[in-house]
Parts: sequence; structure tokens; C-alpha cells
Amino acid sequence: MAASMHTVFIGLGSNLDDPVAQLQQAWATLKAAPWCREAKISSLYRSVAVGPPQPDYINAVAQVTTDLAPLDLLDALQAIELNQGRQRLIHWGPRTLDLDILLIDQEIIQHERLQVPHPYLTERNFVLIPLAELAPELRLPDGRNIGDLAAQIGNQGLTRLA
Repeated sequence: MAASMHTVFIGLGSNLDDPVAQLQQAWATLKAAPWCREAKISSLYRSVAVGPPQPDYINAVAQVTTDLAPLDLLDALQAIELNQGRQRLIHWGPRTLDLDILLIDQEIIQHERLQVPHPYLTERNFVLIPLAELAPELRLPDGRNIGDLAAQIGNQGLTRLA
């Protein structure tokens, strides 16, 4: 029996060690992963950091199709983070790479290691705006439209890169 395929949206972020190059490398790694069937990515955006004072972030959202189970996908993404020098020192602190699972199909997951939809998805324009760029008609499991949420949050502190 074939494993079921999932449409997954992943937030990418970096603010250390050439953030644009970090996202480009992460994107290349994601696209080449044996578990990744289809993939597309939003534009890159510069955003003001959340948390302690630190450099601005470069952010994007990727859409991938995979047959990995959610926790296996989380492990795969954390391995990519580690390969790119990710260290978990300060909560919401600076990082070489952050890969967050935002949505998996219409699933709601409450696990000690993974919450889907991502708990801050609707509060962060650096997630909503690139997500809406990729999938403006997408709906959250609760029925809210991503395009509407992105329009409501506004783009303060967010700059789309060329």
C-alpha cells in the first residue's frame, strides 16, 4: 500500500551567516530531499526580528508534497537545520536557519514536539504574507482564509526582496 501524500507548508527563516544564502541552501536541500515530491517557494522577505534584539530576518514559505509522517518530517527538517549550523541557545534568538512546519493538509496536531497549524501562524506577517503569495485561497482547518488573514495583518516591518 502506498503512503499517503501530504501538502505541507514550511516557514523558512534566517538572520545569521548570510541569511539569503542560508535560505537558498535550505531550499536546494528541501527540493533535493528524497521525500520531497513537489516543491515551490515564495519570494524572500526581510522582517524585523521577534524576541531579543538581533539582526533582521530573511523569511520565505515553501510548499512541498511529501509522504513523510509529521514527526518524521519534523526530524528531517531539524536535521537540515543542524547541517546548516543551527544552535538552540536562546528562545526566539538569532539563528542560521529555522524551518517551521506551518500546515499539513487540514490536519490539527497537538504533540509535545509539534503543533499544527503552527501556533503563531496567524500572528506573524512574515509567515502569512509569503504563505498567501503561494496559496491565497488556502484555508486553515478552522475555515479562515489565508489571503484574508494576510490582508488584515498588514506588512509593517516587512520588505519583499527583489
